[in-house]
Amino acid sequence: MKTVVRLAACVLALCCSAAIGQGFPSKPLRLIVPYPPGGSADVLARVVSVRLATALGQPVVVDNKPGAGGILGADIVAKAPADGHTLLFANTSIAINPSLYKTLPYDTARAFVPVVHLVNVPNLLLVAEDVKARNVAELIALAKAQPGALNYASAGNGTFPHLAIELFQLEAGVSITHVPYKGAAPALAALLAKEVQVLSNDLLNAVPYVKAGKVRALAITGQVRSPVMPDVPTMAEAGLKNYVAVGWQGVMTTAGTPPATIARLNSEINKILADPELRGSLTSQGLEVVGGTPEQFGDFVRRDTERWRGAVEASGAKVD
Repeated sequence: MKTVVRLAACVLALCCSAAIGQGFPSKPLRLIVPYPPGGSADVLARVVSVRLATALGQPVVVDNKPGAGGILGADIVAKAPADGHTLLFANTSIAINPSLYKTLPYDTARAFVPVVHLVNVPNLLLVAEDVKARNVAELIALAKAQPGALNYASAGNGTFPHLAIELFQLEAGVSITHVPYKGAAPALAALLAKEVQVLSNDLLNAVPYVKAGKVRALAITGQVRSPVMPDVPTMAEAGLKNYVAVGWQGVMTTAGTPPATIARLNSEINKILADPELRGSLTSQGLEVVGGTPEQFGDFVRRDTERWRGAVEASGAKVD
Protein backbone atom coordinates (compact mmCIF):
# COMPACT_ATOMS: atom_id res chain seq x y z
CA MET A 1 0.00 0.00 0.00
CA LYS A 2 2.82 2.39 0.94
CA THR A 3 4.49 1.70 -2.41
CA VAL A 4 1.27 2.59 -4.24
CA VAL A 5 0.94 5.82 -2.25
CA ARG A 6 4.55 6.81 -3.02
CA LEU A 7 4.04 6.03 -6.70
CA ALA A 8 0.87 8.11 -6.80
CA ALA A 9 2.69 11.01 -5.12
CA CYS A 10 5.47 10.88 -7.71
CA VAL A 11 2.98 10.86 -10.58
CA LEU A 12 1.13 13.82 -9.02
CA ALA A 13 4.40 15.76 -8.63
CA LEU A 14 5.32 15.13 -12.26
CA CYS A 15 1.87 16.22 -13.44
CA CYS A 16 2.05 19.40 -11.36
CA SER A 17 5.49 20.21 -12.75
CA ALA A 18 4.25 19.70 -16.30
CA ALA A 19 1.21 21.87 -15.63
CA ILE A 20 3.39 24.64 -14.25
CA GLY A 21 5.67 24.41 -17.29
CA GLN A 22 2.71 24.55 -19.66
CA GLY A 23 1.50 27.76 -17.99
CA PHE A 24 4.86 29.43 -18.52
CA PRO A 25 5.28 32.29 -19.15
CA SER A 26 2.36 33.91 -17.39
CA LYS A 27 3.85 37.43 -17.26
CA PRO A 28 6.79 39.46 -18.66
CA LEU A 29 10.27 38.07 -18.07
CA ARG A 30 13.15 40.00 -16.51
CA LEU A 31 16.64 39.33 -17.86
CA ILE A 32 19.20 40.60 -15.36
CA VAL A 33 22.47 41.72 -16.97
CA PRO A 34 24.96 42.31 -14.14
CA TYR A 35 27.00 44.78 -16.19
CA PRO A 36 26.47 48.32 -17.54
CA PRO A 37 24.59 49.02 -20.79
CA GLY A 38 26.57 49.09 -24.01
CA GLY A 39 29.07 46.31 -23.34
CA SER A 40 29.30 43.09 -25.32
CA ALA A 41 27.25 41.15 -22.76
CA ASP A 42 24.51 43.78 -22.81
CA VAL A 43 24.38 43.85 -26.61
CA LEU A 44 24.00 40.07 -26.91
CA ALA A 45 21.45 40.01 -24.08
CA ARG A 46 19.28 42.50 -25.95
CA VAL A 47 19.51 40.56 -29.21
CA VAL A 48 18.44 37.36 -27.43
CA SER A 49 15.72 39.10 -25.40
CA VAL A 50 13.94 40.49 -28.48
CA ARG A 51 13.83 37.10 -30.17
CA LEU A 52 12.91 35.26 -26.98
CA ALA A 53 10.00 37.65 -26.40
CA THR A 54 8.63 36.79 -29.83
CA ALA A 55 9.00 33.07 -29.18
CA LEU A 56 7.35 33.16 -25.74
CA GLY A 57 4.67 35.72 -26.48
CA GLN A 58 5.67 37.84 -23.47
CA PRO A 59 8.02 40.84 -23.16
CA VAL A 60 11.56 40.10 -22.00
CA VAL A 61 12.87 43.19 -20.22
CA VAL A 62 16.65 43.63 -20.01
CA ASP A 63 17.53 45.04 -16.59
CA ASN A 64 21.15 46.19 -16.10
CA LYS A 65 22.32 45.75 -12.51
CA PRO A 66 26.10 46.34 -12.53
CA GLY A 67 28.34 46.19 -9.50
CA ALA A 68 30.69 44.02 -7.44
CA GLY A 69 31.93 41.88 -10.32
CA GLY A 70 28.44 40.76 -11.27
CA ILE A 71 27.41 39.82 -7.73
CA LEU A 72 24.68 42.43 -7.29
CA GLY A 73 22.79 41.29 -10.36
CA ALA A 74 23.28 37.61 -9.60
CA ASP A 75 21.95 38.08 -6.08
CA ILE A 76 18.66 39.42 -7.47
CA VAL A 77 18.17 36.20 -9.43
CA ALA A 78 19.28 34.01 -6.52
CA LYS A 79 16.51 35.49 -4.37
CA ALA A 80 13.80 35.67 -7.07
CA PRO A 81 10.75 33.37 -7.17
CA ALA A 82 11.68 30.04 -8.73
CA ASP A 83 9.29 30.31 -11.67
CA GLY A 84 11.57 31.09 -14.63
CA HIS A 85 10.42 34.68 -15.02
CA THR A 86 13.71 36.11 -13.71
CA LEU A 87 16.76 35.14 -15.73
CA LEU A 88 20.47 35.83 -15.24
CA PHE A 89 22.70 36.70 -18.18
CA ALA A 90 25.64 34.86 -16.64
CA ASN A 91 29.27 34.93 -17.69
CA THR A 92 32.71 33.82 -16.54
CA SER A 93 32.44 35.74 -13.26
CA ILE A 94 30.04 33.05 -12.00
CA ALA A 95 32.95 30.59 -12.18
CA ILE A 96 35.61 32.99 -10.86
CA ASN A 97 33.83 34.73 -7.98
CA PRO A 98 33.51 31.74 -5.60
CA SER A 99 37.31 31.63 -5.40
CA LEU A 100 37.93 35.37 -5.66
CA TYR A 101 35.55 36.60 -2.95
CA LYS A 102 35.83 35.49 0.67
CA THR A 103 32.07 35.58 1.04
CA LEU A 104 29.15 35.79 -1.38
CA PRO A 105 25.50 36.54 -0.56
CA TYR A 106 24.54 33.21 -2.13
CA ASP A 107 25.90 29.71 -2.65
CA THR A 108 26.68 29.75 -6.36
CA ALA A 109 26.39 25.98 -6.79
CA ARG A 110 22.94 25.90 -5.14
CA ALA A 111 21.41 29.28 -5.97
CA PHE A 112 21.21 28.91 -9.76
CA VAL A 113 20.29 26.35 -12.37
CA PRO A 114 21.72 26.41 -15.90
CA VAL A 115 19.43 27.09 -18.85
CA VAL A 116 21.70 27.30 -21.88
CA HIS A 117 25.29 28.08 -22.84
CA LEU A 118 25.13 30.88 -25.41
CA VAL A 119 28.65 31.64 -26.61
CA ASN A 120 32.31 31.32 -25.78
CA VAL A 121 34.47 34.43 -26.00
CA PRO A 122 38.07 33.40 -26.70
CA ASN A 123 40.95 35.74 -26.00
CA LEU A 124 44.18 36.26 -27.84
CA LEU A 125 47.56 36.00 -26.16
CA LEU A 126 49.19 39.21 -27.36
CA VAL A 127 52.68 40.65 -27.16
CA ALA A 128 53.90 44.12 -27.98
CA GLU A 129 55.25 44.60 -31.48
CA ASP A 130 58.87 44.91 -30.28
CA VAL A 131 58.90 41.72 -28.16
CA LYS A 132 61.32 39.16 -29.59
CA ALA A 133 58.87 36.26 -29.55
CA ARG A 134 57.08 35.07 -32.67
CA ASN A 135 55.27 32.18 -31.02
CA VAL A 136 54.31 30.82 -27.59
CA ALA A 137 57.42 28.67 -27.27
CA GLU A 138 59.65 31.69 -27.84
CA LEU A 139 57.68 33.74 -25.29
CA ILE A 140 58.09 30.98 -22.70
CA ALA A 141 61.82 30.75 -23.43
CA LEU A 142 62.15 34.53 -23.11
CA ALA A 143 60.26 34.56 -19.80
CA LYS A 144 62.36 31.70 -18.41
CA ALA A 145 65.59 33.42 -19.43
CA GLN A 146 64.57 36.59 -17.56
CA PRO A 147 62.15 35.65 -14.72
CA GLY A 148 59.99 38.63 -13.74
CA ALA A 149 61.50 40.93 -16.35
CA LEU A 150 58.47 40.82 -18.64
CA ASN A 151 55.31 42.68 -17.59
CA TYR A 152 51.72 41.89 -18.44
CA ALA A 153 48.71 44.18 -18.28
CA SER A 154 45.23 43.32 -17.04
CA ALA A 155 41.87 45.02 -16.56
CA GLY A 156 42.40 44.83 -12.79
CA ASN A 157 43.02 42.34 -10.00
CA GLY A 158 40.86 39.25 -10.28
CA THR A 159 39.55 40.06 -13.76
CA PHE A 160 39.47 37.52 -16.56
CA PRO A 161 42.54 39.01 -18.37
CA HIS A 162 44.48 38.87 -15.09
CA LEU A 163 43.63 35.27 -14.32
CA ALA A 164 44.08 34.15 -17.94
CA ILE A 165 47.77 35.10 -17.73
CA GLU A 166 48.08 33.60 -14.25
CA LEU A 167 46.80 30.35 -15.73
CA PHE A 168 49.31 30.71 -18.57
CA GLN A 169 52.14 31.10 -16.06
CA LEU A 170 50.99 27.98 -14.19
CA GLU A 171 50.90 25.91 -17.37
CA ALA A 172 54.14 27.31 -18.81
CA GLY A 173 56.14 27.44 -15.58
CA VAL A 174 57.16 31.08 -16.03
CA SER A 175 57.06 34.30 -14.01
CA ILE A 176 55.72 37.51 -15.58
CA THR A 177 55.04 40.66 -13.53
CA HIS A 178 51.42 41.78 -13.24
CA VAL A 179 50.53 45.43 -13.94
CA PRO A 180 46.80 46.04 -13.27
CA TYR A 181 44.95 48.82 -15.09
CA LYS A 182 41.47 50.24 -14.55
CA GLY A 183 39.72 48.36 -17.33
CA ALA A 184 40.36 46.45 -20.53
CA ALA A 185 40.76 49.54 -22.73
CA PRO A 186 43.61 51.07 -20.67
CA ALA A 187 45.32 47.67 -20.54
CA LEU A 188 45.25 47.37 -24.33
CA ALA A 189 46.46 50.96 -24.65
CA ALA A 190 49.40 50.09 -22.40
CA LEU A 191 50.37 47.22 -24.67
CA LEU A 192 50.10 49.43 -27.75
CA ALA A 193 52.30 52.03 -26.04
CA LYS A 194 54.80 49.26 -25.12
CA GLU A 195 54.46 50.03 -21.42
CA VAL A 196 53.96 46.27 -20.95
CA GLN A 197 54.94 43.31 -23.08
CA VAL A 198 52.09 40.80 -22.69
CA LEU A 199 48.28 40.89 -22.56
CA SER A 200 45.35 38.50 -22.83
CA ASN A 201 42.60 40.43 -24.62
CA ASP A 202 39.28 39.50 -26.17
CA LEU A 203 39.53 38.68 -29.83
CA LEU A 204 36.97 41.18 -31.08
CA ASN A 205 38.76 44.26 -29.72
CA ALA A 206 42.27 43.01 -30.48
CA VAL A 207 41.85 41.97 -34.13
CA PRO A 208 42.13 45.46 -35.70
CA TYR A 209 45.45 46.08 -33.95
CA VAL A 210 46.80 42.65 -34.87
CA LYS A 211 45.91 43.16 -38.52
CA ALA A 212 47.53 46.62 -38.44
CA GLY A 213 50.76 45.10 -37.11
CA LYS A 214 50.64 47.12 -33.88
CA VAL A 215 50.58 44.01 -31.65
CA ARG A 216 51.34 40.36 -32.30
CA ALA A 217 48.91 37.47 -31.63
CA LEU A 218 50.72 34.33 -30.52
CA ALA A 219 47.75 32.08 -29.79
CA ILE A 220 44.02 31.95 -29.22
CA THR A 221 42.93 30.81 -25.77
CA GLY A 222 39.99 28.66 -26.87
CA GLN A 223 39.95 25.05 -27.99
CA VAL A 224 39.50 25.76 -31.69
CA ARG A 225 40.91 28.30 -34.11
CA SER A 226 38.78 31.30 -34.92
CA PRO A 227 37.52 31.91 -38.46
CA VAL A 228 38.25 35.58 -37.79
CA MET A 229 41.98 34.81 -37.43
CA PRO A 230 42.45 31.32 -38.88
CA ASP A 231 46.25 31.53 -38.94
CA VAL A 232 46.54 32.01 -35.17
CA PRO A 233 47.03 28.62 -33.41
CA THR A 234 45.27 27.47 -30.27
CA MET A 235 47.28 27.18 -27.07
CA ALA A 236 47.16 23.40 -27.41
CA GLU A 237 48.62 23.62 -30.90
CA ALA A 238 51.25 26.00 -29.54
CA GLY A 239 52.39 23.45 -26.97
CA LEU A 240 50.28 24.07 -23.84
CA LYS A 241 48.01 21.04 -24.12
CA ASN A 242 45.96 21.72 -20.99
CA TYR A 243 45.51 25.46 -21.37
CA VAL A 244 41.97 26.72 -22.00
CA ALA A 245 40.86 30.19 -20.90
CA VAL A 246 37.68 31.33 -22.57
CA GLY A 247 35.19 33.87 -21.44
CA TRP A 248 31.62 32.72 -21.87
CA GLN A 249 28.05 33.93 -21.68
CA GLY A 250 24.93 31.97 -20.91
CA VAL A 251 21.52 32.05 -19.28
CA MET A 252 20.73 30.80 -15.78
CA THR A 253 17.73 31.10 -13.52
CA THR A 254 16.75 30.58 -9.90
CA ALA A 255 17.27 27.15 -8.36
CA GLY A 256 14.01 25.25 -7.91
CA THR A 257 12.50 26.44 -11.19
CA PRO A 258 10.33 23.62 -12.67
CA PRO A 259 12.22 21.41 -15.14
CA ALA A 260 9.49 21.91 -17.75
CA THR A 261 10.04 25.67 -17.61
CA ILE A 262 13.80 25.28 -17.97
CA ALA A 263 13.25 22.90 -20.90
CA ARG A 264 11.00 25.45 -22.62
CA LEU A 265 13.54 28.25 -22.20
CA ASN A 266 16.37 26.02 -23.36
CA SER A 267 14.46 24.91 -26.45
CA GLU A 268 13.49 28.44 -27.51
CA ILE A 269 16.97 29.89 -27.00
CA ASN A 270 18.58 27.01 -28.89
CA LYS A 271 16.27 27.83 -31.80
CA ILE A 272 17.44 31.45 -31.62
CA LEU A 273 21.10 30.38 -31.69
CA ALA A 274 20.43 28.13 -34.68
CA ASP A 275 19.19 31.04 -36.80
CA PRO A 276 21.73 31.34 -39.66
CA GLU A 277 21.68 35.13 -39.73
CA LEU A 278 22.35 35.51 -36.00
CA ARG A 279 24.85 32.67 -35.94
CA GLY A 280 26.77 34.23 -38.83
CA SER A 281 26.79 37.63 -37.16
CA LEU A 282 28.13 36.24 -33.88
CA THR A 283 30.76 34.11 -35.61
CA SER A 284 31.98 37.07 -37.64
CA GLN A 285 32.67 38.85 -34.35
CA GLY A 286 34.88 36.03 -33.12
CA LEU A 287 32.29 34.45 -30.82
CA GLU A 288 31.86 30.68 -30.66
CA VAL A 289 28.14 29.79 -30.66
CA VAL A 290 27.53 26.86 -28.31
CA GLY A 291 23.93 26.05 -27.31
CA GLY A 292 23.14 22.56 -26.02
CA THR A 293 21.35 21.18 -22.98
CA PRO A 294 21.16 22.62 -19.44
CA GLU A 295 23.11 19.60 -18.24
CA GLN A 296 25.96 20.28 -20.67
CA PHE A 297 26.08 23.91 -19.57
CA GLY A 298 26.12 22.89 -15.90
CA ASP A 299 29.02 20.49 -16.48
CA PHE A 300 30.92 23.22 -18.33
CA VAL A 301 30.45 25.73 -15.48
CA ARG A 302 31.62 23.19 -12.89
CA ARG A 303 34.80 22.48 -14.86
CA ASP A 304 35.40 26.19 -15.40
CA THR A 305 34.99 26.89 -11.69
CA GLU A 306 37.70 24.36 -10.88
CA ARG A 307 39.99 25.78 -13.57
CA TRP A 308 39.76 29.31 -12.20
CA ARG A 309 40.18 28.19 -8.60
CA GLY A 310 43.77 27.23 -9.40
CA ALA A 311 44.45 30.52 -11.15
CA VAL A 312 43.03 32.58 -8.27
CA GLU A 313 45.09 30.66 -5.72
CA ALA A 314 48.24 31.13 -7.78
CA SER A 315 47.66 34.85 -8.20
CA GLY A 316 46.84 35.45 -4.55
CA ALA A 317 43.99 37.72 -5.71
CA LYS A 318 41.24 38.12 -3.10
CA VAL A 319 38.42 40.60 -2.72
CA ASP A 320 36.95 41.27 0.74
